[in-house]
Amino acid sequence: MELVRPPTLSAPAPCAYAAVTDPGRMVYTAGACPLDADGATVAVGDVTGQARQVMTNLRTALEAAGAGLRDVLKTTVYVATADRADLLAAWAVVREELGDHDAPSTLVGVTLLGYPDQLVEVEAVAVRDSWQEPGPPHAG
Repeated sequence: MELVRPPTLSAPAPCAYAAVTDPGRMVYTAGACPLDADGATVAVGDVTGQARQVMTNLRTALEAAGAGLRDVLKTTVYVATADRADLLAAWAVVREELGDHDAPSTLVGVTLLGYPDQLVEVEAVAVRDSWQEPGPPHAG
C-alpha cells in the first residue's frame, strides 16, 4: 500500500491524504477539508467557499496519487448543518467540480467536523488505469 501526502497540502494533518492499493489501481482519500497550506480553515461561515477549497484539496490529493476527479467512483459529502440549504450549497459545488462525471455520492448533514470552524468535508474512492512510473513501491 502507498500512503500519499502531497507536500502542497497542510502538513499537520494527522493522516495521509490518500492511499493506493496493490496492484495500484484503487485510491481511497481521507476526507478533504477546507484548509489552506498552513492548516488554517478558510472561508469561515461560508459553506460554498469551504466546499470550493475542499474540492481543490481533493483534486490535489487525487493527482498526487495518480488519479483525478474523472476517476472518482464514489464520494461522501459531509456538511456540519441541520439546514438543507447548506447541504444543497455544498452539493452544488461538488457537482460543478465533477461536471458530467456523475459518480455515486452520499450527502450527509452532521453535527460537527474535526477542525475549528469546519463546515464541509468530502472523501472519495477513485480508480486509476495503472501504476504510474516507476511503478508500485515494492517494484524491483
